[in-house]
This record gives sequence, C-alpha cells and structure tokens, in this order.
Amino acid sequence: MAFWLLKSEPASYGWTDLVRDGGTEWDGVRNPAAAKHLREMAVGDEALIYHSGPQKAAVGVVRIVRGAQPDGDDGRWVSVRIEPGAPLPRPVTLATMKATPALADMVVLRQSRLSVSPVGDAQWAVIMKLAR
Repeated sequence: MAFWLLKSEPASYGWTDLVRDGGTEWDGVRNPAAAKHLREMAVGDEALIYHSGPQKAAVGVVRIVRGAQPDGDDGRWVSVRIEPGAPLPRPVTLATMKATPALADMVVLRQSRLSVSPVGDAQWAVIMKLAR
C-alpha cells in the first residue's frame, strides 16, 4: 500500500463535499507530475485530503477504490476514484508540517503547487501522530 496527498480548494470541493457524496472521481488534474502520481495509485492506497487556500491543512483520509482511467480525449490525463475514510481527529496544518523535522522532505513542502504527491511511510506515520 502507498500513501498520497491530494490538494483541494475546500470552496470548490472539500472534505465535507466528499463525505456528503460518499466518494468522487478525482479528475481535472492537468499537471504532468501530478498525473504521473495518479497513474501510480492502486486500489487500497490511502491519501490525505489537504485543504489549500486559507486553511492549509490535512483534514481527512481517503481510500483509492479504482485506479487510473483516462480523463479527457487526448490520453495524457487520468483520474482515480476515491471514497472517504475518516476525518483526522485534528487537522495537521502546513505550519505544523514545516515545523516538523521528520517531514522536511515531504513533496508538498518542496513543490507546494503540486496537487497530487506521494507521502512516504514514515511521513504518513508522523502525520497520523500529529493528528491525534
């Protein structure tokens, strides 16, 4: 199982929308690096939903329930299907992530504009600990 981070503007589609809908197609990603990460996702992987914008925090965990399929006609882009797992007991803010030495190499901290990024096993464990 692999771990990921999916960034979303909560005003467009956030955690509460995902819970209300019971799942969604994670589509519309038009960055080559982010699309590569979507292609690497497998059923059973988990991802953090990270609210960008004013909140700037990881707020919940989702499951990947269907791997990549084409998104659009040109074959360059893909989408995956996600379903909500559980909200984090306490959101983990960007400021907390930046202040945590064990997370210094997180992709989201080095490439802040990337909307889909991998999260290492040890990083995931630290985020889960910070969320308690």
